[in-house]
Amino acid sequence: MIWEYLEALIWAGVVALVLTTFVVQAFKIPSGSMLETLQIGDHLLVNKFLYGLKRPFSDEYLIRGSDPEVGDVIVFRYPEDPSLDYIKRVVGVPGDVLQMRDKVLYRNGAAVNEPYVRLSQPDVILPRRDNWGPITVPADKYFVLGDNRDDSQDSRFWGYVDRKAIRGKAWIIYWSSRGLSDIRPGRIGTIIR
Repeated sequence: MIWEYLEALIWAGVVALVLTTFVVQAFKIPSGSMLETLQIGDHLLVNKFLYGLKRPFSDEYLIRGSDPEVGDVIVFRYPEDPSLDYIKRVVGVPGDVLQMRDKVLYRNGAAVNEPYVRLSQPDVILPRRDNWGPITVPADKYFVLGDNRDDSQDSRFWGYVDRKAIRGKAWIIYWSSRGLSDIRPGRIGTIIR
């Protein structure tokens, strides 16, 4: 009887390890850089399989999947400290020419419609944050910005995200709260767009 329980527990652990290594992983949002799309305290699942199958404990691909697209919300290893995971929105893919003028993003010469963007300082223009470019996104690199544009540390400050550093695409919110007294049931089950 004990052996059966132990065997079931071992198999459950193996399945969980395989799923979190190759398919899906849980993450928690600790900051407001993606407001209003993602709230502080949102717990989400990230699809790791979509962009490819990586070797365990490595950023090397066994099988490369589809490439991230403009608009994808991705989790990646922070370029300045790979032990940290960040989440941002892809606004530029390899070959795109990007520029920002007075807080408006331009991709390949055209202004980008970004209904998800929040500006906490709409009347304050800062050179590095709100006016930059044009730049061309290199091969296998991605330019990412937070939706809470005035309060986000992103590619404007530390550069591109390498394709190998991407952990996966944000998929669904499975829990949302800022503590036991502030559960947000309306956000649970929300697909991240």
